[in-house]
Amino acid sequence: MRHPACLSSLLALFLSAGGLGAQGGWDDLAQPHLDVVPRTKDEAARIAAIVRPTETFDAAEQFEVNQAGAATVRARTNADAFSQPSGNIPFERELDFKVGNGLFKKLWVSSPSSTLASDGLGPLYNARSCQRCHLKDGRGRAPEGATDPAGMFLRISVPAPSDAEMSEIEAFLLSVNDDTPRTRPDPTYGGQIQDRGVQGHPGEGEMHVTYEAREMALSGGESASLRVPSYEMADPAYGPLADDAMLSPRVAPQMIGLGLLEAVPAADILAGADPGDADGDGVSGRAQVVWSFDEGRPMLGRFGWKAGAPTIREQAASAFAGDIGISSPVFDAPAGDCTEAQAACRDAPHGDGDERGTEIDAEGLDLVTFYSRNLGVPARRDVDDPKVLRGKEVFYETGCTGCHRPKFVTSRLEDQPEQSFQLIWPYTDMLLHDMGPGLADERPEGRADGREWRTPPLWGIGLTERVSGHTQFLHDGRARSLLEAILWHGGEAEAARTRVVEMPPADRAALIRFLESL
Repeated sequence: MRHPACLSSLLALFLSAGGLGAQGGWDDLAQPHLDVVPRTKDEAARIAAIVRPTETFDAAEQFEVNQAGAATVRARTNADAFSQPSGNIPFERELDFKVGNGLFKKLWVSSPSSTLASDGLGPLYNARSCQRCHLKDGRGRAPEGATDPAGMFLRISVPAPSDAEMSEIEAFLLSVNDDTPRTRPDPTYGGQIQDRGVQGHPGEGEMHVTYEAREMALSGGESASLRVPSYEMADPAYGPLADDAMLSPRVAPQMIGLGLLEAVPAADILAGADPGDADGDGVSGRAQVVWSFDEGRPMLGRFGWKAGAPTIREQAASAFAGDIGISSPVFDAPAGDCTEAQAACRDAPHGDGDERGTEIDAEGLDLVTFYSRNLGVPARRDVDDPKVLRGKEVFYETGCTGCHRPKFVTSRLEDQPEQSFQLIWPYTDMLLHDMGPGLADERPEGRADGREWRTPPLWGIGLTERVSGHTQFLHDGRARSLLEAILWHGGEAEAARTRVVEMPPADRAALIRFLESL
């Protein structure tokens, strides 16, 4: 049986600066389920010219308002702004989108139950539906005062013993002298802390967070107050955590545009990697390479805060298993993340005994994947506003585009017209970057060390409050505004952060105004 607790021992694969060498070329990391039409040499040249960063800021660029190309949707003024199907979805595929939406919102129940299509919850879990974490398909929420978090939990792992049996992937890491630390799920609590349980099964514990205020002086007599979080697991129900347990908080990210990010050619992402900072700009960027359980081979990591999943389907299956305790054809352990130390959880009734085979079957998982792949990206607002244009110029001048790459062109796809050959503006390079000690969780994941995070896409970020009812940003929601999120940047982004601190207040305000227009 497979379940995501095994991920930490399988996710990493070494990539040298020169490529995969004897293990194959970069093309081996592409998404094999996408029916890609190869680009011609002339087409590749035209694309390179189109995605080259602009040098003029007196007007919006052509097509800039349509962040997702033809898949862009109208920017709505209510909380449904992130819940619309791709703007170019064919009519005959809308039913699949709506059924997938229903499964995304469905509340799962414990087994045994008369509702055979909905049983299998837990026994330990964080939420009863996907929608409970991805609020209105947007961001989760960190705890505020007495409120409980929604769509936020703690990842957990421990260092692997030096004499632990190595997987095939770890053996390869050793053979090429990769220094990625080896980790394992916590022997008692698995890969994440699940704070809820079905009747008779107590949740594993509660996440407690405390904040310490840190004042930061800005130019022009302005200042900002950052909150420094500390996390702990309180009231552990199944015994103490391991002494060397590593905890990392994670907020559920927004869902829009995932299919378009999946359709970006791997070669285009890898072309931006500069692990040795050969160009001397202070920004490196490393590719995350993860193990695909669907394909049984390494693939480029794209999804999650540390790019720990290669495809939308595997990301969805991992969330079903870890967050809800629902087995699928990808991760078929019916007890989800329950460990051998949690015998009652593993022995409890589950919902995979009928014709489904697993608690969500392949058809259901594929419908949720289709829904997730086709959540439309809202159009930009105020692209020609002078303050927005000045903010865009500041964004480029400050060096933000070193990680937040503005544009890509997706692959030509025979069977995915919604994502096929679109000029998109996600503002991410989908690479791992060292973000400094302030944001470090000190918990390795795959090739990502304890200071590295994947550059998150920025499209739609200005609609966060409208959709999710809050303005909490970063992987743990510590930033209460876009400015606070910027001020937390360190490591490779420290020089850019310093420029923001020292720039004239009017430019800083224009930068925020630009981000709010995305």
